[in-house]
Amino acid sequence: MTKAGFATIIGRPNVGKSTLLNWIVGEKVSITSSTPNTTRSAIRGILTDGDIQVIFVDTPGLHRPKTTLGGRLNDAARGAAEDVDVLIAMVDAGAAIGPGDRMVLQTLLDVCRKVNGPVPIVIVNKVDRTSRADIAAQLVATVAAVEELAAESQRSEVAARVEYFPMSARTGDGVAPFVEAVRRAMPESHFLFDADEVSDVPEMFWIAELVREQLVRKTFEEIPHSIHCRVAEYEWPHITVEILVERESQKGMVIGKGGALLKDVGIAVRRQLPEGAFLELRVRVESQWQKRDDILDRLGY
Repeated sequence: MTKAGFATIIGRPNVGKSTLLNWIVGEKVSITSSTPNTTRSAIRGILTDGDIQVIFVDTPGLHRPKTTLGGRLNDAARGAAEDVDVLIAMVDAGAAIGPGDRMVLQTLLDVCRKVNGPVPIVIVNKVDRTSRADIAAQLVATVAAVEELAAESQRSEVAARVEYFPMSARTGDGVAPFVEAVRRAMPESHFLFDADEVSDVPEMFWIAELVREQLVRKTFEEIPHSIHCRVAEYEWPHITVEILVERESQKGMVIGKGGALLKDVGIAVRRQLPEGAFLELRVRVESQWQKRDDILDRLGY
């Protein structure tokens, strides 16, 4: 008898969802950076252990959107929370429970209210960056926030079922008990993916994401949010990635003086591709693309 199912991770931007996904599956399947909203799509990482398979889903950070793109990212995160077997809300051990966290926790309570709905789990992440006393205080504050929201929304029955796990997705401390709890919640099912698969991310999407990851890490302020990458041409070993920005001034920043920044990006990405890959990067201006429905439709958001 085998078991298989889905476990979606939600949280505000930059709480460590992608880092946790990568740690669980043992490979980099979702790009990471210190910039909020790095994740823009629901990314699946597959853990197969014995007769149990869990498809973990990383989601864009829930936030107060300032652009049409931001609204669509929120919709993608909430959509990924529906019809799953486990729903996981993540908060930061070193930051006070704020409005963004409360929105995430309320989403958990609302989705898990359904009969035969997801098993609710709350993670307090980044315990490696704070003291034991602060971790304990954050756990108490998180439980209090869940119970308060549940009382206000008549979700007390859901709150009583929530399991809490302090952990560090960066170091792996505390991850094992959490994964075991998720495994226990999987329903009887045939495997949904081959046992040796760790992700269902298409290769061309992954290459574009590797380029965007490097650009996000090497640019500053508003530039990361204005960047979109897509593979325009692929005929191995030649790969062309098109980089969209919103203004002509941003194009110069992405290219860098004498093309230096773009060259560094290309070098870093090629190190993560199979040997022999030839990567070409092109930068194009698409004015205000984050706010235009026609372009967002075309780009697949």
